[in-house]
Amino acid sequence: MDALVRADADRGQRVSARVLRVTGASAVWSPGRASTEPTTLECVDGRIADGVSSGGAESAETLDADGGVITPGLVNAHHHLLQSAFRTLPGTRGVEMSVWLARMRQAYVDARVDPDLVGLAARVALAESLLCGVTTVADHHLTWPPGVDPVQIAGAAFDAAGDVGARLAFVRGTVGCDPDAAASSVARIHAAHLTGARDGVTGDGMRQLAVGPSGIHADGPATFGALGEVARDLGLRRRTQANEQVDVARAAELYGRRPLDLLDEWGWLAPDVTLAHLCDITDSEVALVAGCGASVTHAPACDLPMGWGVAPVARLLDGGVRVGLGTSGGGSNDAGHLLADARLAMQVAPLAGRPMDALEALTMATAGGADGLGRTELGRLTPGSAADLVVWDVSGVADAGVADPVPGLLWADPGRRPRHVVVGGVVVVRDFQLVRCDERAVASELRRECARRGIGR
Repeated sequence: MDALVRADADRGQRVSARVLRVTGASAVWSPGRASTEPTTLECVDGRIADGVSSGGAESAETLDADGGVITPGLVNAHHHLLQSAFRTLPGTRGVEMSVWLARMRQAYVDARVDPDLVGLAARVALAESLLCGVTTVADHHLTWPPGVDPVQIAGAAFDAAGDVGARLAFVRGTVGCDPDAAASSVARIHAAHLTGARDGVTGDGMRQLAVGPSGIHADGPATFGALGEVARDLGLRRRTQANEQVDVARAAELYGRRPLDLLDEWGWLAPDVTLAHLCDITDSEVALVAGCGASVTHAPACDLPMGWGVAPVARLLDGGVRVGLGTSGGGSNDAGHLLADARLAMQVAPLAGRPMDALEALTMATAGGADGLGRTELGRLTPGSAADLVVWDVSGVADAGVADPVPGLLWADPGRRPRHVVVGGVVVVRDFQLVRCDERAVASELRRECARRGIGR
């Protein structure tokens, strides 16, 4: 069938397809695919096409990628969007995790977190994400003020994603919440914000819902059980944080056990579960995670500067574990630049196992994170995959002399901005600028709100 025309079976009409052609790239990289030849990618109705059609050139939108490198859109598999309103707070850097948690919790109380603040912080964080080449973000939201409807909190985050054009996986997290109330709110969020969703994902793939207790340190078996049950009922993915400093200490104190042993006992080591951090994990626990089919998210730019540990990523990969990459939130990692964090993951890998090359790190930042969300249509540029892609400019002095521009994305100038970003075949960043909103206006709104609430004083 002509790539530019599809039959409308219901009305017997012929409808023009939405076509985007990305032309002139010097290299295209996707997990399992690399090219150093000038390449044209065609996106049809939000999907990567199989080749380039011969007709309909007049109706296709063209995006110039002259000399650039194309990668899949990056997938930030672990973020806390709200924390973008709480970056570099005094007393929250280089401290023990138990101290950090208490200070952040008090900051949320003092700021009177509500849907307005959640929405503004999410819009900033998601705009920043797109401007760093991230097209999908998993937001593990853990702050639920008394008297504020969780449905409104989730709605504010979803609306922010729609404003800027990013995909959002919203994780209804818990930190000592009432188990039944938390589970009930998951069902209400699903009903209110995921119309027609299947397995927790809307038909256009722009919204996803998951569940996620904070960890053993904050939630007990009743919470894990209640959220696990509602996840089964609605077909949602499950996520939690494990084997950080405070998690290991509290599990030993409360149960005399290791966190992963408890998660296994509570039914939370399974293929639909993703575990974030895993800074303190033994060889036998690596085998346990690999054997159960769970996936993992690495967050080195959170864990390392805070002194919380280094996850043995290479050992996990070598054990057959699917590993994604996340920035975590602005309360511990003040930037949302996943490409820079991929470089950090690559650089510190020898300290916790073996060296890791740039393509392994890029795979973590794309397909690895997507697979942990159960979204195998994301994080790759194969026919039929979602047309989420990034065009990186490699013409500047930082890339001069680079033998291979794909690993050079990490080794040379990892803090770069993308030239173009496409989500579902729609251009959302063009020539280094957001398309749907003004970056400075988005930032100014949050700055004013933080000042009004006294955040950071």
